[in-house]
Amino acid sequence: MILIIDDDIAVRASLLLLLKDEGYDVLDCADPVDAIQIVKKTEPELIILDLNFSNDTSGKEGMQLLDKIRQLNTTVPVILITGWASIELAVQGMKNGANDFINKPWNNDHLLQSVKTLLDLKEKKAGHHTRKQLDKAYNFQHIIGEDPKMLNILEIVGRVADTDASILIMGESGTGKELIAEAVHQNSPRRNKPFIKVNLGGISTSLFESEMFGHVRGAFTDARFDRVGRFEMANKGTIFLDELGELDAGSQVKLLRVLQDRTFEVLGSSRTKSVDVRVVCATNKNLDEMVSRATFREDLLYRINLITIYLPPLRERAKDIPLLVNFFISNLKEIYNRPKLSVTGSAMKWLQQLQLPGNIRQLKNLVERTILVTKKDELDIEDFRSQLELSPVKKGNIQLPGIGALTLEQMEVEMIKRAMEYHKNKISRAAASLGLTRSALYRRLDKYQIAYDEAED
Repeated sequence: MILIIDDDIAVRASLLLLLKDEGYDVLDCADPVDAIQIVKKTEPELIILDLNFSNDTSGKEGMQLLDKIRQLNTTVPVILITGWASIELAVQGMKNGANDFINKPWNNDHLLQSVKTLLDLKEKKAGHHTRKQLDKAYNFQHIIGEDPKMLNILEIVGRVADTDASILIMGESGTGKELIAEAVHQNSPRRNKPFIKVNLGGISTSLFESEMFGHVRGAFTDARFDRVGRFEMANKGTIFLDELGELDAGSQVKLLRVLQDRTFEVLGSSRTKSVDVRVVCATNKNLDEMVSRATFREDLLYRINLITIYLPPLRERAKDIPLLVNFFISNLKEIYNRPKLSVTGSAMKWLQQLQLPGNIRQLKNLVERTILVTKKDELDIEDFRSQLELSPVKKGNIQLPGIGALTLEQMEVEMIKRAMEYHKNKISRAAASLGLTRSALYRRLDKYQIAYDEAED
């Protein structure tokens, strides 16, 4: 049963008619006191809650009622609805436990989509399945992994895929965020409709509106033809917004409108268009930190993260590295016509111990480069090591310990020990990797009394 709480009889009548026509069992009330009694007695499946019940348009009454509802029931989905919409109300409502926020006058399709999505999500129950069980139930053929963290992620993807819930995928670069977004689409009712990928980091501020919403001929200099925007291309399907954290403030405002109302205007045209699209976003930035620094809009964050999926870095699921390596090898056998390619057991264990800051993308690059350079078919540690040393280091993304965790001297000792271990006590190589001369490294080894058996360079 859906409970509508609104003091406006016209609003209640409209919502009752709309929801009953869709086959929902609906109950309505106009008073907060009555609403609490209904929540206690009936345990509604979803609540549509107005924020104002008097001449006061601050939304305080609705917020107080939301708090009381949450004390009685922590799981019932709540959609806030108000004619006095504001960014502050939307953010505060989501913080207080609301699941969505819709403005009056509402779009019927958008409201029904929100209701269906929240009810579907409520029905989905978490389970614990093996990879084989997940593969039988869903289409995850392009995702490699059996680590418990990955299995949990795949379960979440399977549960939410057939809803229209907005999804935010977070994780370091190279962890496979795009593959997860594709899996959401392929396991959804929209699978036969467009899947449009957009790299927001590659779109300049001046071209954002044209790229996302399209333009008409003559809208600006060089606009010689009409252009269909990405959102219109994705209509009835899924749009994947990658590198979300790269958006500037102005573009964030423009994106918020289409995500909130599912409407937009083509650049150069005053006609408003509606779009039916599933939104999946991804970023390697910490959006919560960006919100605290006022570089990312808090209301936009709440609009995109009904479901948040965090992809762990490869170093946190090292048991999946052999699976990935074997998958890459299997594909590269055919590409390079080398059917006898294999990796030694010791090399596989060595690969599992690497930090791999570039994650799956770096591992794939390392395997392929090693195959190209090495003539022999059985790849060993030295084959991979030689290519790893040639890998470009991504500057500016170095993970440092927190302030006060280590002194500079302790960090220097640790780096010297790691370099000596990695280069098997070969002084010249260890010194070069640390940016030191041989004599400078010898002095530090003596200063810190680091024991080692020098190997021939």
